[in-house]
Amino acid sequence: MDALFFWLFSFGMIVCGLAVILNRNAVASALCFAFTIVFMSALFVMLSAFFLAAVQILVTAGAVMVLFLFIIMLLDLTAMEHAPRQKFWMACSLALGLGFILIVARTLYAMPGGSITTDSLPPQTKDDTHQIGHLLFSTYVAPFEITSLLILVATIGVIVLCKQGEPQRPAPGEEINSEAPPIKPKETSLTP
Repeated sequence: MDALFFWLFSFGMIVCGLAVILNRNAVASALCFAFTIVFMSALFVMLSAFFLAAVQILVTAGAVMVLFLFIIMLLDLTAMEHAPRQKFWMACSLALGLGFILIVARTLYAMPGGSITTDSLPPQTKDDTHQIGHLLFSTYVAPFEITSLLILVATIGVIVLCKQGEPQRPAPGEEINSEAPPIKPKETSLTP
């Protein structure tokens, strides 16, 4: 039964992950990303890593999704859906994706037994939360901080791109003059 749920959640996570990349509608991509995180959390629950499952739901599907949806709402979605896809950037994305898969495969191949060994940890850090903290603050500090920096740069970039497309606002005096009709003097007749 565990194998069935593993393959079900894994298949759902892969399908939703592909939908994030291939979907042209940004809101639908964000929704598929949320479903990807839910399937990933289900896999963590199957591994009895309840803390990681809760963190995935609360932080990634909650806070990060709100940030992504805020950024998406700043974009012009109709222009993005009809924009042509550039083959050069698609090829670069494919190369980066294959490189990432290669790194993950090499990491999984190098891990003995595919899990964290508790022999290298101090004696007081034998539970899951301490192992995660030890790994985050000893081994993965640089990738974690680089990821947060990339999210910050992406957020600033979206805001800058959105501001470039806006028409320039006129000065306060010009706005009133351009909207108000011209004042014409009333014609008075001098005949009795």
